Amino acid sequence: MKIDIKRSFTFYEQMATRRSIREFTNEPVDESVLLNAIKTAATAPSGANKQPWHFALVQNPEIKKKIRTAAEAVESDFYQRRAPRQWLEDLKPFATDANKAYLTEASSLVIVFTRTHTKDEQGRMQKTYYPLESTGIAVGLLIASLHQSGLATLTHTPKPMGFLNELLGFDKTYKPYMIIVAGHAKLPTQLPEIKKKETRQIMSLH
Repeated sequence: MKIDIKRSFTFYEQMATRRSIREFTNEPVDESVLLNAIKTAATAPSGANKQPWHFALVQNPEIKKKIRTAAEAVESDFYQRRAPRQWLEDLKPFATDANKAYLTEASSLVIVFTRTHTKDEQGRMQKTYYPLESTGIAVGLLIASLHQSGLATLTHTPKPMGFLNELLGFDKTYKPYMIIVAGHAKLPTQLPEIKKKETRQIMSLH
């Protein structure tokens, strides 16, 4: 493939506009866009090509409601009991709390699981390698694809997330990794003031 410097700069400029959105409309999203984003995520490299990821696309309002109820219970415990004081201080600029309305307001949730074991073509269980690292790369591609399509996104990681296995019917070989909220942003969107670190602060040359 020929090196395209202009495309590289254009991609950066496009991705630099991505922000985490916490207010969504219920406007439907073309399912083909979501499926294409998942297909893009699945192009990620993985340890020994075991592809240790699973993407559960949730659009059913009742299932989203159950996920929100369970997530808010976990988050309430976090904010009221488990969160260190410094963590709560760091969250203040974002005005977050245990209320996670976006889980039911947005049209779609992509529940990402990472897998410690998967079945081969003969149906035999086999161990995966570097499942967390591999799934993390796939999630990055998923978010980039959704943003490129014009959708707003938010990453949500309530801990613990075992309730997702129960609600979606997955066994323990499926480890909840992240909830990706995807949909149309509610306008006007109020965003906190943030600044990304300069390149010199996050890299070094050797």
